[in-house]
Amino acid sequence: MATRPVSESCWRKKMLRNEGERLTRVVVSTPSNEYFDVSDTDAHKMNEVADRARTNVQHKALQETLASRGAEVIDAPELEGHPNSVFTRDVSLMTPQGYIKLRMGIDTRRGVEAWLGAVLEEHGEVCAGEIEAPGTVEGGDVTIHGDVAFVGHSARTNESGVQQISELLQKMGYEVRVADVVGYLHLGGAVSAVAPDRLLVVRDDYPDGFFKGFDVIEVDKKGPSTGNVICVAPNEVVANEAENQDAMDVLDSRGVRVHGVDLSEFRKGAGGPTCLIMPVERET
Repeated sequence: MATRPVSESCWRKKMLRNEGERLTRVVVSTPSNEYFDVSDTDAHKMNEVADRARTNVQHKALQETLASRGAEVIDAPELEGHPNSVFTRDVSLMTPQGYIKLRMGIDTRRGVEAWLGAVLEEHGEVCAGEIEAPGTVEGGDVTIHGDVAFVGHSARTNESGVQQISELLQKMGYEVRVADVVGYLHLGGAVSAVAPDRLLVVRDDYPDGFFKGFDVIEVDKKGPSTGNVICVAPNEVVANEAENQDAMDVLDSRGVRVHGVDLSEFRKGAGGPTCLIMPVERET
């Protein structure tokens, strides 16, 4: 684990301390070639190769939805040879002190860490730390909420990675809560922010007190990303309407405004809505 000193002025500038606040800046990577140029889906842990035309329509719709809700959308060109670079969420974690450079859990994704770090630094962001071998952490396993950070111990985020990311976040003042992830690729498949103190959670076994202090909206598991939505503002989210209608209905019944976008072509790459964006700034 490596840490880097960060100035107090930077701390004040970075306001992404809670994933339930209004989203104002994100990084995406429009699929142009790499996402479709896959000869070995197993090596890249993808379900199947996506349809280019439908994928482009869907990603454009997502970007337009984010922009319509007030978010600046930074589009990073895909990294050559990395079809999973479209899933920017997993590569870095933004905090009030800067971004943490993560370390991917499968070999075929390694290299995206430096790629996205360069993009962030080109846009004025600073690195506050990084995960070092043998640790692995993917951003889908980490979500921050005010004074609490939820971390998933999964097939992609190993024990060393959990320890390293926990230490980094604890130094920033977070209470870190860790859960084993079973039946999902990442914790983010089961847990997402809806508002600063409100969560969408798939019914399952979690550690005692894991969600203490939060209003939890529970849903039954219907797929690998039932609990995966993008919070664009308090009680306002984007969901994959192609596979998550039940969760959308539950959220609507609880007073949450839901923007449905068809993201079915990204399920072919084993990704959900939040996988497609790396939140950089949120308004407190």
